[in-house]
Amino acid sequence: MRWSWKVATIANIQVRIHATFILLLVFVFWLYISRGNALGEAITGVVLICLLFLCVLLHEFGHALMARRFGITTRDITLLPIGGVARLERMPDDPKQEILVAFAGPAVNGVIAAALFVILGAQLLAGMDFAKLGLLGNLFWANVFLAVFNMIPAFPMDGGRVLRALLATRLPYVRATQIAATVGQAAAFLFGFVGLFWNPLLIFIALFVYLGASEEAALVMMRSSFRGIPVAQAMISRYQTLAPSDPLSLAVQHMLAGWQHDFPVVEGDRPLGVLTRTDLVVALEKAGPSAPVSEAMSPACWTVEASEMLDGVFQRMKSEGCSALPVTQAGRIVGLLTLDNVGEFVMVQTALSKGRQAGAAV
Repeated sequence: MRWSWKVATIANIQVRIHATFILLLVFVFWLYISRGNALGEAITGVVLICLLFLCVLLHEFGHALMARRFGITTRDITLLPIGGVARLERMPDDPKQEILVAFAGPAVNGVIAAALFVILGAQLLAGMDFAKLGLLGNLFWANVFLAVFNMIPAFPMDGGRVLRALLATRLPYVRATQIAATVGQAAAFLFGFVGLFWNPLLIFIALFVYLGASEEAALVMMRSSFRGIPVAQAMISRYQTLAPSDPLSLAVQHMLAGWQHDFPVVEGDRPLGVLTRTDLVVALEKAGPSAPVSEAMSPACWTVEASEMLDGVFQRMKSEGCSALPVTQAGRIVGLLTLDNVGEFVMVQTALSKGRQAGAAV
């Protein structure tokens, strides 16, 4: 994720902090000071936010470690002002496993809240009120809120994923996702409406939920249309290649003369990397058109066999942020697979499917 920095690696999972999270801490500190609070109170407020987001991080590790039990890796966890995002390689196909992965996060917050309740219990018996328990009391209620709020059935929140999994036990997975996404979008409108009159943060959460639900529904639809289709059917089979020693000006000529934006960089028939349009533009600005392709190309994320199934490859490309892949057969490059071309393939398949349905109806 752009504008995020790696701060640690825990259990082979990168932990990243987004730049806007730092701005949140600065804003909280300024808010305390601007309201006439003492420096110590402002620092306590910032510490509370940090502890709260530590709980959010543990919440995301709950998802990640439960997913690992089912053979699903997590690329990284990023902390944002609105919460944490764990980038799982994929969600389990088994609804029961998806329920367990979704429940794992709120369960962590429940355990933290229970532990804090035990710690604060002696003070409660002494007649103290939760409202007067300071840092730990606030952290207790924050974890209760996180556990309850995340279980609202608004896809793609945890409760929405549980709803999708329950629906998938009786309905096709795509249909279950569509229903859960619709419920999530309706909840997003409700969050946004309430946010207008109560807390503006809900408006950002509403936007996150709405976009997340829409994207998840679209991805599941695309994956379902790929099932049983090999990469060879969707790859670009007529393409230009570049050698590492070729000047960038040659890539410019190929790009302007045709439709191709991403170029496999090869040595003989062996793929070495990919020169994307973004790489090309940046390199032209920094090094000029005479610079060799080798200075601008990116190493290939990996190579994919033409016989591999498209649904799994597409999912991995999305999760790893890879826009183009060389396609090989017996070690030789035979094509190029790009996210743009996959999108065009889906468009064609959807049109053909609608045409067949219209013909059948007649």
